[in-house]
Amino acid sequence: MSDPLAAERAAVLAQIASLTREFDGVVEASKASNADDEHDPEGATIAFERQQVVALLDQARRRLADVEAALAHREAGDYGICETCGRPIAAERLAARPAARTCITCAS
Repeated sequence: MSDPLAAERAAVLAQIASLTREFDGVVEASKASNADDEHDPEGATIAFERQQVVALLDQARRRLADVEAALAHREAGDYGICETCGRPIAAERLAARPAARTCITCAS
């Protein structure tokens, strides 16, 4: 049987690595370009791409933090317990979101 948290962690780490390579590529492209972000139409596109990748990286890092927290909760023996109300998180919710911190009621 596969470990959903381990699979989620591996997927997030792969996403972070991919986004980091993409960010590095955008930065490198902006160095190779003599575009002035403020005055050149292409510069605005490069700046937008860079900010978009940064936002996606931030989101992936938050997701990784959630997975790491879930792994720590599992190690401590309280995985699957809602952090808000203390009741068990439904198995269906954990199957859909292995790193869920709250039950569906508290998430609403």
